[in-house]
Amino acid sequence: MVDSRETNVPAGVAVICQGLVFIYRVDGYDVVALSRVDLDVAPGEAVALVGPSGSGKSTLLSLMAGLLRPSAGKLRVGEHDLVRAGQRELQRMRANEIGVVLQGDRNIVDYLSTTDNIRFAQRGAAGGRRADPRELLDLVGLPGRSAARAYPPDLSPGQRQRLSVAVAISVGGGLLLADEPTSQLDAEARESVIEALLAVNHTGTTVVVVTHDADIAHRFGRTVTIRDGRVGAEGRRGEDFLVVGADGAVHLPPEFLARIAPGSLLRAQWSETGAVMLVPAETERT
Repeated sequence: MVDSRETNVPAGVAVICQGLVFIYRVDGYDVVALSRVDLDVAPGEAVALVGPSGSGKSTLLSLMAGLLRPSAGKLRVGEHDLVRAGQRELQRMRANEIGVVLQGDRNIVDYLSTTDNIRFAQRGAAGGRRADPRELLDLVGLPGRSAARAYPPDLSPGQRQRLSVAVAISVGGGLLLADEPTSQLDAEARESVIEALLAVNHTGTTVVVVTHDADIAHRFGRTVTIRDGRVGAEGRRGEDFLVVGADGAVHLPPEFLARIAPGSLLRAQWSETGAVMLVPAETERT
């Protein structure tokens, strides 16, 4: 494996969200896509954002990338305050400090070779040593001269997505954001893309991935479930936890909601062991 010194990848970039809100308008109505999201991603972490369609996870990723502007709250990516940052600062951040993989490998150019795709992405970056394209291709699992000379139309879907990852990290940024990087891929291709993302993370780069596949999410060190525009749960080392929001809100897992209808009255009680119990009001004895 190629290490961070060889690929010129700096230390991972931290992401801090506090009370993050995003509102957009549809047909004259305000729609709240994110509501008071609190989330910290430490430098070098590998985090998967999971949740149902429309939950806000892709919106959150786009905010981290500076592609959308927060409606309220705080959002910092490294040294950048994305609430106050102007367009030039956001463009410089994307050109030098973060890499973004959008759905549909939209960051690669079909008429350029794999090597030239990487060199093209590096043109807009600030000065300093740039990683050799072949080193980056090797890092994401596309080694050898044939891969370096290949053109995107000649690559398999999984290879194209790995090239997309290599292009995204080519500027030497410390944060990689990937939106559904394994969608519409077969099992073998999905595995190769996951391995590429984990290889990038092992160099020290912070990696945040949006996925709807829980099995894929569990391959990363931490999972964060977004439900109804909020952080609903977290998973660490294979164990799931509920997250208490800054306002005291707690999102119950779907299997609990199947038995406890929205609007039900619950009483929070401490047990003798110190555990918190939620007792439905109708079961209490008078």
